[in-house]
Amino acid sequence: MNLSAPRLLTFALSFALIGLAVASMYLKIPTVGKFVAGHRTEFFVGAYAVLALGVLSRRL
Repeated sequence: MNLSAPRLLTFALSFALIGLAVASMYLKIPTVGKFVAGHRTEFFVGAYAVLALGVLSRRL
């Protein structure tokens, strides 16, 4: 199994998902705040999964 650094887009997407989840804990996000706050755990797991797929796959 060859591991590689994720692409910048993959890392940015993961970082954005984590950022939304953390920001929803402290701030009121106007457009998607209720959805993010209701599914915060899924955002954390999704961000980790995106980053893990980026490390495992060369194309991501």
